[in-house]
Amino acid sequence: MRDNPRLPTSPGFWRSPLRGPWFTSVLGLVLLAGITVLFVTGLVSYAAYNPGLSRVNDQTPDKGILGFYLFAWPTDPVWLYRLTQGVHVTLGITLIPVLLAKLWSVVPRLFTLPPARSVAHALERISLLLLVGGGLFEFTTGVLNVQLDYVFPGSFYPLHFYGAWVFFAAFLAHAALKTPAAVRTVRRRRHEQSDLVTPRPAPPTVSRRGALGLVGGGSLLLFLTTVGQSLGGPFRRTALLAPHGTADPGGGPNGFQINKTAGYAGITAADTHEDAWRLVVTGRTGTVRLSRAQLLRLPQHSASLPIACVEGWSTADQWWRGVRLRDLAALVGYEGDPPDVFVESLQRHGAFRRAALRANQVADGRSLLALYVNGEELSADHGHPARIIVPAAPGVLNTKWVARLTFGDL
Repeated sequence: MRDNPRLPTSPGFWRSPLRGPWFTSVLGLVLLAGITVLFVTGLVSYAAYNPGLSRVNDQTPDKGILGFYLFAWPTDPVWLYRLTQGVHVTLGITLIPVLLAKLWSVVPRLFTLPPARSVAHALERISLLLLVGGGLFEFTTGVLNVQLDYVFPGSFYPLHFYGAWVFFAAFLAHAALKTPAAVRTVRRRRHEQSDLVTPRPAPPTVSRRGALGLVGGGSLLLFLTTVGQSLGGPFRRTALLAPHGTADPGGGPNGFQINKTAGYAGITAADTHEDAWRLVVTGRTGTVRLSRAQLLRLPQHSASLPIACVEGWSTADQWWRGVRLRDLAALVGYEGDPPDVFVESLQRHGAFRRAALRANQVADGRSLLALYVNGEELSADHGHPARIIVPAAPGVLNTKWVARLTFGDL
């Protein structure tokens, strides 16, 4: 089988003259830098969703020591999550051609015989299986999440979180073994002999540098058709591959991006009618119920804040106006430093119909129960009659159609 050139187990089966240690090393070093940034920004995103509030926001309750780094997510700068998640998603999509080219460059090794020459070689092959399988899994689930296409079994959050740790552990082991040799190969710029070099090369149709240019061009194209979703505003029209990349959210003050409409969330006009809707606020001194008219009689404050979501899209800054969360906390006995708050929506189903905010988020003067946006009442799709808006928080924690606020330590 090893000597039959018609079978993939034979070195002669793979005839592309592009394959070789230099081509593979260049791609590997690009991925070394890019995937490290992806992993770090992914952990940051997870911290933003779950700032130590494991009983409420945590979608991976069995994470154990993997949650060692969680911390109270800051509210400054207001564009923090917009930047970190925009980098995570945009870079992940941009690296897809590099990842596929790297896998193509080493695919002959997947078919080498014997499959294991020793215990050490067997362990190396298993680590490569985790590396390749984990990489494909992470990139695939990430792209599907960006496209709002949840066809995978189970929740995206634990799948992507645990998958990232498995993949990155294999990635670190592989990088420790291969990076020194890759750096030497790139520096020498010589095409050394290796099992990646075919003994029966086909006539070349493009140089290795030309192939790298093709991969780089593909990455540049994906970057240009994705990055606009993170910049927001007029740049969003260039985000052809982003979720809702060509959708028109309408004009006017409420004419900016959303993921979930009122209809999708099951919110009806009867639920939000001024005669039916009351905001229930609970705290140390009891419970108060406030109509929208009563909320409007409380001191009103404004803040210019964006919305940024896990799919990588964000809006430009919008001008929000409403009641500060810390003022609502004061109504139920928290005159000094406010505590955490548990937010509940009128939405009846979905992972984030309930969410928690940390005390530092509640205390920020720009954290609002918003009633208006850009000088107009919130539309139904943007959370009428009231929604949360907090600096630097992921979009799903800016709960829409708020029904209840419970202040206290969580």
